[in-house]
Amino acid sequence: MTRKKKILIVEDEKQIRESLQDFFNLQGYDVLAAPNGDDGLAKALAETPDLVVLDIMLPGMHGYDVCRRLRAEGFKSPVLFLTAKGEEVDKLTGFDVGGDDYVTKPFSLLELQARARALLRRAEKEKPEEDRYSFDGVSVNFMTYDLRVAGKPVKLSAKEMELLRFLIRHRGTVLSREVLLEKVWNYDAQVSTRTVDTHILNLRRKLNDSPPNRFIQTVHGVGYKFVGGL
Repeated sequence: MTRKKKILIVEDEKQIRESLQDFFNLQGYDVLAAPNGDDGLAKALAETPDLVVLDIMLPGMHGYDVCRRLRAEGFKSPVLFLTAKGEEVDKLTGFDVGGDDYVTKPFSLLELQARARALLRRAEKEKPEEDRYSFDGVSVNFMTYDLRVAGKPVKLSAKEMELLRFLIRHRGTVLSREVLLEKVWNYDAQVSTRTVDTHILNLRRKLNDSPPNRFIQTVHGVGYKFVGGL
């Protein structure tokens, strides 16, 4: 099961804030909320949401300042501004401080949903490959080819490391043997689906992933799915 996308709503008007919380919850998102800029900044840095829906006119820290601080702290997720203002200069200011899109009040919930989805899709496409990943006592560094299981170093071949990286990058997705052959082995004529199965068995053994497999699951008749860390 894939992780729910997390959305943070920073809005001082209680009725709007609660309406947005209810709406995005119904759409299947994990929703956080904050009533002012200071709380919004703290929650964004602590919870690292996938999207921040940020009102501009907030008590305490202004919405522009919240966004500026987030970007200064290295926060990468998209920021969608909510504003009662529509003048061009305000939009330009929002983009200058690191905002990604605007919705002007009063707004349609369906329009807001469409903008949020577009930003989340774009962020997913732009997400860099992870160089380090940890799950259930396993840590792997793909830059140094370092794998540790329960704190002990474990040696993987280059192809095993490539396979593990591809599985982790597509965690929660069922991957057929044919897809793995294409993406990891580039359809090498010397490689059969049996080779994929052999590499999966070797990975499971080295990860201490004995049945019932906690990390790499077999989807019978289809392929494999990585679920470690989900």
